[in-house]
Amino acid sequence: MAITPIDLTQRLAGKVAVITGGAGGIGRATARRLTAEGARVVIGDLDPATGTVAAEEVGGLFVQVDVTDEAQVDALFAAANEAYGSVDIAFNNAGISPPEDDSIETTELPAWQRVQDVNLKSVYLCSRAALRYMVAQGSGSIINTASFVAVLGSATSQISYTASKGGVLAMSRELGVQFARQGIRVNSLCPGPVDTPLLQELFASDAERAARRMVHIPVGRFARAEELAAAVAFLASDDASFITATTFMVDGGISAAYVTPL
Repeated sequence: MAITPIDLTQRLAGKVAVITGGAGGIGRATARRLTAEGARVVIGDLDPATGTVAAEEVGGLFVQVDVTDEAQVDALFAAANEAYGSVDIAFNNAGISPPEDDSIETTELPAWQRVQDVNLKSVYLCSRAALRYMVAQGSGSIINTASFVAVLGSATSQISYTASKGGVLAMSRELGVQFARQGIRVNSLCPGPVDTPLLQELFASDAERAARRMVHIPVGRFARAEELAAAVAFLASDDASFITATTFMVDGGISAAYVTPL
């Protein structure tokens, strides 16, 4: 009996993916990866300059969006459905980590609220918008970006960021269970520290904080955005058809470590 070869470059052929925060970092790397696997990509981002370039790079569509605004989020997913006929993958990835978000002793309420709005409220809005299309078509994969700090305590705290990512985990878990029998999977992606402009900016201003974090990574380096993109592509694909409501750790072993190699 002949075995049909598997073409992994077309694992996502015919799928339509919406990526928020898609103009840079993990989002842009994911746009490249999903396109390479056959998906059509819609990039949602606040910055039209970088967003347009990122969309053109993958032959996709750019939609300017403030992910904290319900009408704009709804318009993003409506645009994807109108342009390509479905919403099959939602990578809800937009997030911020501003310097004003620090220890609970120094983080004031406006900074707290801004991070909650961008990191948690946006995932609620994007998941809600995506589900309107996925429920109707009886299929879909939602991947929400959380963080390894949602499962570990950090003495170098970003209090609102940590709390927001914990909220993403809990919400994604509940959605994954709630919509499982409607053909929709919802998972949380939990990156370890990733070598993106956001992290580079943080560490450039605080070498001690950078050193304190690096020592806890068993692999001994930060992740590459492309490594996270590969995880998203897996969770988006039918290869992950029995995976839902999970906390998908891509952290270089941080969450399993007590001490790390010298």
